[in-house]
Amino acid sequence: MRVAIVAHPRKPDAPEAVETVRKSLEKRGIEVVLEEETAALIKEKGESNFTEKADLVISLGGDGTLLQTLHRIGPSSIPIAGVNIGTLGFLTACTDEEVDVLSDHLAKGEMNVVERSMLKVEMIEEGGKAHEFLALNEAVLMRGETGRLVSLEARVDGELLNHYRADGLIVATPTGSTAYSMAAGGPLLGPHAGVFVITPICPHSMSNRSLVVGEQSVIELSPAGNGEEPILFSVDGRDILRIAKDSVVRVSRHEESLRLVRLPGHSFYETLRKKLHWHGG
Repeated sequence: MRVAIVAHPRKPDAPEAVETVRKSLEKRGIEVVLEEETAALIKEKGESNFTEKADLVISLGGDGTLLQTLHRIGPSSIPIAGVNIGTLGFLTACTDEEVDVLSDHLAKGEMNVVERSMLKVEMIEEGGKAHEFLALNEAVLMRGETGRLVSLEARVDGELLNHYRADGLIVATPTGSTAYSMAAGGPLLGPHAGVFVITPICPHSMSNRSLVVGEQSVIELSPAGNGEEPILFSVDGRDILRIAKDSVVRVSRHEESLRLVRLPGHSFYETLRKKLHWHGG
């Protein structure tokens, strides 16, 4: 087995964690390759094409690091295992204190892989030029540099859903329902629900609520005002672009899924209870 390691370059504990994870894997006969910035943390030389012939990528940091790793390697059949430096995240397989448990499972070929739906996001400019993005969590249209609400239009499968006056609109996957959409008041979705959720951000009208639609739907978001309101577009909190009045953001399910490694005993619902501090009576 060949495992590639990508670490968050600015976490203070990252160098020590890289050494710990590598030693744990190599102790069990697993070949390890380090991404360039990751190798530099421990003053070694890594590989730019670190996913070549890799059976697994370990993302060492947190949920944000795992997202960055996904965006870096793009749609791929290679599973990603997140190792959190600190507390357990929504996406990570384990904490850095459980690395030996993960290594044992990998050495035995017991790789528990779950699939998460992703978004294909097309930003189509006024002139018709299209830019394609990949998103695991969400695509967002939001107000720009001013504090004013923006006017946005949402369509589902070509049919008008609503005109919104709000701080923005989010289209989130079930994975993204625990991220920005949740912060904006959207519902939590089971990771394999087979749906997307459209959530307005601080809407002017309290009757504007989140809407859950099937993941086969095609959702189109566009500015609906006079073009004077600055509107920004982003995916997974990255690639933030200002869009013009007649631009359209088209969101659909990506043909590829993220293959995410989970440790036996670590479930999505367990993570919800811990992260959100749910306690029974």
